[in-house]
Parts: sequence; structure tokens; C-alpha cells
Amino acid sequence: MGRLDVNRSGEMEVFVRVVEQGGFSPAARAARMTPSAVSKLMSRLETRLGTRLLNRSTRQLQLTPEGCAFYERATRILADLEDAERVAGLGEQAVGRVRVNTSASYASHILAPLLPAFLHHYPGVTLDIVQTDAVIDLLAERTDVAIRAGPMKSSSLVARKLGETPLTIVAAPSYLERCGEPHSIADLDAHTCIDFGYARAVDGWSLRENGKTVVVPATGRVQASDGEGLRRLALAGVGLARLAAFTVREDISAGRLVPVLTHLDAGEKEAFHAVYLGQGGPLPSRVRGLLDFLAEHGRVT
Repeated sequence: MGRLDVNRSGEMEVFVRVVEQGGFSPAARAARMTPSAVSKLMSRLETRLGTRLLNRSTRQLQLTPEGCAFYERATRILADLEDAERVAGLGEQAVGRVRVNTSASYASHILAPLLPAFLHHYPGVTLDIVQTDAVIDLLAERTDVAIRAGPMKSSSLVARKLGETPLTIVAAPSYLERCGEPHSIADLDAHTCIDFGYARAVDGWSLRENGKTVVVPATGRVQASDGEGLRRLALAGVGLARLAAFTVREDISAGRLVPVLTHLDAGEKEAFHAVYLGQGGPLPSRVRGLLDFLAEHGRVT
């Protein structure tokens, strides 16, 4: 047990404010303290811990490796404390903000239609949604839950699978009228293949021809940073795109996009996961509520 005259949770809260506000003065304003009081508290905290948490300069503060580790644990502890108080006062009601990082495709086609029901079911939860297909550092981006596509690598992240989707090569009728329809892998050399502008687990399109699976580089003149951007380019008649089936199902049904090379489909599927930092102990109810809701209603099929 720590000494009772040391307000450890208070020190943690001020330290977290300093990190998130980017300095002593803005943290002092947020905490309704003076900058000198914040500075003294930080010095006292570092002395008690026996390590430096922040490197100070006239222009900025920078976390040390020890400071990064302490910040990670402190934010988790403060969230647990807040959650414990809410549970004591409100039962298991989920309250608070959840920061979500997701691909634009998942946000547009699956998450957005679910939000009215989620917000109705969890009236005390607010969502901060960031859209990107790039893999992020959840700790550095202060993200509670990230929706990721593709195989999961070994890491400290905990994953809940949200299903998987086939991948389909499609083109707009206007493109096929202008450039013709490809019927073989060799035909792709004469076509504009739109692909992602960043490295992926499989860098190219997996197709099966003559009993063998080959990965065809999709190095066209146009690239995009996310799947929804690729879809819009395909709809505009820019070229061929290989997209998650759930994102183009309605476009195909409406005739806005046409599947091509279906006879060369290698059967590759892309998995989706909801991931979060595995710190041990129970998750805050606000985060657990979102994960449970997505596992039940937000699956990719």
C-alpha cells in the first residue's frame, strides 16, 4: 500500500493532462492550477518514482521511454477508476468517450448504418471516429478500438474477429466499353489497375490460372489511400479495382459496377478484426459495450 498522504491518482491525472495538452501551462488551465504548481507536482512525481518522465525544453515536452510506459498505464488506471465510480453510482451503464479508428470502407458500409442503434442502446457513450486504412499505433493515437483488415500479426493487441469477405475485381460499364473486358492474367497488361498506395500483406492481386495461384502486381497509373477511394475511382470509370465484396455488393446489383475475371478467382478472403490494447484486467464498460455490439451486429459477411 502507498502512503495515504500521496495522492497518486491526482498526480497521474495531472501528468496525463500535461502529456495530452502538450505543456504545463495548458495543463494548468485545464486542471485549474498554476503552471508552477503543475511543475512542482511533476518534479515531485519524478522524484518519488526515481525516474525522469519528461524531457523539458523551452519549446516542447517530450516523453522519455519510462514516461511513455507510465502514461500508458496511468491512462488505463484512470479509466478504470472512472469506470469503477460510474459502476458504483450507475450500475453497469456505459458512459464516456470511445475513440475508434477504422477503414473508410468499414465506416461507410457497416459502422455508419449501425450507429443509430448503438447510440440509442448506449446513450451515455460518445464516439470519436477516425478513418484511415493505414495501420496505426493505438497508444500513440490514443485509440480505444481499431477496425483492421487483413491477417493479424503477433503483438500486444487483443483481437475480436468480425468475419471475413471475398475480394472481387470490378469495373464500371463505361470503362469496359472504352477498354474492353479482360479474360486472362495477360490481358491485365493492357488495362489500368487501380490499387492501394501503401504496402499490404499481399502486395498484388491473387489470381488462379492453369491450376496455379499467382500474385499479379497491380501497378497502375492511379493509386488511392483507402478502399472507399478505390471504389469511387472504379465507379468513375478510371480502371479495374479489387475490392471487398461487401463494399460493392449494391453497386453490382444496381449495374454501376461489373465483376470481371471471376473465373480466375483464387478464393482469397480478407479478415476483419476489432483490436484493442491488452493491458490485463477488465475493459471499461464503454469500450466493452462497443466491442460486444460490433461482435453481434458489425460482422463482415
